[in-house]
Amino acid sequence: MTSHTAPLTPAQVAKLRSILEGKGFEFVAKQYTIFAAKKGKLNISVYKKGPKVLIQGKDTEDFIRFTFEPEITGVAKLGYEEETDDTGHYLPHFGIDESGKGDFFGPLVVAGVYTDAEITRLLVKGGIMDSKRITTPAAIRKLAAIIKATPGIEFDVIAIRPERYNEIYGSFKNLNRMLAWGHATVIEELAKKVPNCPRALSDQFARADVLQSALKNKDITLKLDQRTKGESDTAVAAASILARERFIDWMDAATKKVGFTIPLGASSLVIDAGKKLVATHGKEVLGKFAKLHFKTTQQVVGELF
Repeated sequence: MTSHTAPLTPAQVAKLRSILEGKGFEFVAKQYTIFAAKKGKLNISVYKKGPKVLIQGKDTEDFIRFTFEPEITGVAKLGYEEETDDTGHYLPHFGIDESGKGDFFGPLVVAGVYTDAEITRLLVKGGIMDSKRITTPAAIRKLAAIIKATPGIEFDVIAIRPERYNEIYGSFKNLNRMLAWGHATVIEELAKKVPNCPRALSDQFARADVLQSALKNKDITLKLDQRTKGESDTAVAAASILARERFIDWMDAATKKVGFTIPLGASSLVIDAGKKLVATHGKEVLGKFAKLHFKTTQQVVGELF
């Protein structure tokens, strides 16, 4: 184990800092943290949001076993995850997640992964985590390869390229409804591969009934759970990685096709790239690369569109 995240109470935050000071950790400035410290092959960051701690490095497991659990949480969980789990994490289920919904350029990608106890153990051992915590395309692709090679795993990925996205957005008139359709479609395909799977878990992106209605329209009756921060579930985290891999592959191909960088997000860099695309290839081509209902479209082409 080289990475571990856990929630903390304010009292636990103070106690952890005191212990790290006593052990000679070097404290460093780090954005969004209450504090961050490092010593040898161990880095510890306590984030304001939560608060929560991120423990990273080759000494992670020893620190959890001999310091964090006995002195901070008072609960021995490492090595007893299945016995102490009450979320269904190790039970058979589908995990669903998406990539690209907040990016002006690129497709909307939805992915789903089937896991059970053995698959989950293998994915955790392989370092599978939420794609939002992975900073490089190379790392995404490395973890995606681990997921695809895991024995017993089933997965499905759909990418709605911008041209198709713009065609069907008018029928949904709402991103959450389109997203629910994408999630339901992936669940439908996974259910064909694992027909006896009893449950699906999705990161909650809208009211629960939006996705439930989409599943009902496809006559899918398995149990559906939705929760915020669903990526803490290994199946959802694996789905997030596969979705991100497909998204960055498309973005890399688009960059090669147009001859300049197609950036992520919806920033000023994206607006500049959009204007360059329109100037080089004409405004008609924008719909083949971008989601036109974004306000960014108006910033790119103004009254020309």
